[in-house]
Amino acid sequence: MGELLMIMGSVLMGGVELPQGAAPEPVAIPWFPDRLHAFVWRNWQLAPIERVGEVVGAKPEDVLRMGQAMGLPAPPRISQDQRRRSFITIIRRNWHLLPYEQLLTLLDWTPEQLAFTLREDDFLYAKLGGLKPHCEPLRYALPDEAARRREQEIARVIREEFPEGFGELEEPLFQFVADLSKASRARREAVWSDNAFSPRYCYSYFALYGDPLLDEGADPFPDGYLARLADSGVTGVWLQGVLYKLSPFPWDAGLSAGYEQRRENLRKLVARARKHGMGIYLYLNEPRAMPLPFFETHADLKGVVEGDHATLCTSQPSVRDYLRDAVQGVCEAAPDLAGFFTISASENLTHCWSHGGGANCRRCGQRTPAEVIAELHESLLAGIHDTEAKTRLIAWDWGWGDDWAPVAVERLPRDVSFMSVSEWSTPISRGGIDSVVGEYSISVVGPGPRATRHWELARARGLKTLAKIQANCTWELSAVPYLPVLENVAQHIANLREARVDGLMLSWTLGGYPSPNLEAVTEMGRSPGVSVSGALETVAIRRFGPQAGPAVVEAWRQFSAAFCEFPFHGGLVYTAPMQYGPSNPLWSDATGYRATMVGFPYDDLEAWRQVYTAEVFIGQFEKVANGFEQALAALRKHTERLTLPKAERTALAQELIVAEAAAIHFRSTENQARFVLARNKMKEAQGADTRSCLDEMERCVVSELGLAKRLYEIQIRDSRIGFEASNQYYYVPYDLGEKVINCRYLLDKWRPTQKAKPEIGTR
Repeated sequence: MGELLMIMGSVLMGGVELPQGAAPEPVAIPWFPDRLHAFVWRNWQLAPIERVGEVVGAKPEDVLRMGQAMGLPAPPRISQDQRRRSFITIIRRNWHLLPYEQLLTLLDWTPEQLAFTLREDDFLYAKLGGLKPHCEPLRYALPDEAARRREQEIARVIREEFPEGFGELEEPLFQFVADLSKASRARREAVWSDNAFSPRYCYSYFALYGDPLLDEGADPFPDGYLARLADSGVTGVWLQGVLYKLSPFPWDAGLSAGYEQRRENLRKLVARARKHGMGIYLYLNEPRAMPLPFFETHADLKGVVEGDHATLCTSQPSVRDYLRDAVQGVCEAAPDLAGFFTISASENLTHCWSHGGGANCRRCGQRTPAEVIAELHESLLAGIHDTEAKTRLIAWDWGWGDDWAPVAVERLPRDVSFMSVSEWSTPISRGGIDSVVGEYSISVVGPGPRATRHWELARARGLKTLAKIQANCTWELSAVPYLPVLENVAQHIANLREARVDGLMLSWTLGGYPSPNLEAVTEMGRSPGVSVSGALETVAIRRFGPQAGPAVVEAWRQFSAAFCEFPFHGGLVYTAPMQYGPSNPLWSDATGYRATMVGFPYDDLEAWRQVYTAEVFIGQFEKVANGFEQALAALRKHTERLTLPKAERTALAQELIVAEAAAIHFRSTENQARFVLARNKMKEAQGADTRSCLDEMERCVVSELGLAKRLYEIQIRDSRIGFEASNQYYYVPYDLGEKVINCRYLLDKWRPTQKAKPEIGTR
């Protein structure tokens, strides 16, 4: 790897800077004997035992002995495909255990690969907190007597809590990829072809985000999956495009290495998708900012500086020429490409006004954000027009300032389509607290005033309009393939039908599963006369048959009503522990860490609750969990006595799994907040109040233990649970086993004279 040096908040490895940030001490994990045991446990299911041993300087038999001493079964075979699809999960679970050098060994990566992934793979470094904990190198040593005692205690807990065995999966991780990739015949192509909304496109349920057009070993859109999406009524799919990876970069040819292969793979993908009636859309976030050393020889291109990067200023004609030529080359290589869509004010630094700092550019400071954004789209559109392609350009107003967005809409070229997040700026009141929705909400039914206003401006200019929605799931909960709240989804589409929106973007990176939700969206677009009830009944009977269908519809209505109690806030959905549910540990002492964007919730109740009081936050999640559990119980009671054909019985069982997993995540979020609130109160409590706080904490621990075991039993049977494309697995079954160990550790610590064997169940 070369010499390892600390420089300006970064680690220099092999000449490559890896970000370090504040580098605090790792979070405590006292339920394991030490970090080495935690490392073995957390990687048992995801990395070959030989690789685990190599990282810490141990023989495979040493690692095997340590794992089996803690009650783990024989290590599973880890396929190359699983390793390729698990790298984010591996990075996250070892972030507090390994320094960079050992993390690279575990991944078998170069520093360049890790640096690119942390920066470009959907803001991964931000999801990890914008810092790397300072981890001392981990080295194998024979466990001492105290560690061996704790190994035995952990093994005992595993035997007691999982008497039927632990660690054996009935369905392997990522089995859903193979299942969705199997050949499938689209049965309803003629029915879906006539629809009020066109296009209707989404992201892949299991795509790798970083460089999908070069990694041919992990096809984001196999034919079977495309056929299933088409069968659900989807007409297009999207993936990330980076122009300097798809076209020659005129100022540094090395950045474009492999662009010919990416173009060829794109052409093949476009052709395959067309056979299923599907279009391919590329997401553009351009022009990409460059590291500051780049501008030492290209000072004329430099715009606004942010950190260690600066923009390629689009007020410089040569930058606009590059954008035009790059798009032209892509369209010539794949003339049947359905479209590009842009985000021109995203988290990524792109043009000089992309983060609002254009006044700091000597050129763009003389211009408005609306001018710069309109000119950017003119350049991209010119690249399309320089070819014979019919490729569409969609401008998305995500991140546009409310003060200048209307002007930007009015300045867009006439051949551009315009898209807005439907639910944005919708006012809500939850638990007596007023707020406003940003995006990523199914609990709030759009459209909101911002999108409505912008669509009207776009239509007045003759532009086609699109609504970006989340039809399957959102960051409200993304660890399930879809949220069974179809009444909310269908009502949203009914409202968009009334708003005369032309097309739909059905998901960001989360939400590409072929689901009843997608079918309901398509049913609602078939005719102005289709009602919400009619659409739900049609989908339910098609999937579950005439016997179970009506009961499923009623459950969907109850799930939807309960979900409308979700305490929505943009910061809350990013930081609160919904995605991790009962896999997130409980700490008897505060970690001191801040929750990160769908990365690590930690115990940061202040960040979780956002505008809500802790009591309201807890109360709203209790309402959602209660509503889901009651609807689920009613659905089970009604359908358990039915004799159903195999296909309908299987479909119903899968629907029950999704609903139960969602209910567990909501209940766990309530539990964790109650626990942290009681723990924090206990610091200032005395006497009886201290006992009351401890009793509340114990109740939460007991409930969490039961929820972890229930979710474990679900996940070992259904590989979809816990997965989301851009975050991969939030947790695997061994994490839920670790949570059981975590809970028993706390109970044994507080009740040392009792044998802590809590009953399974919820609050």
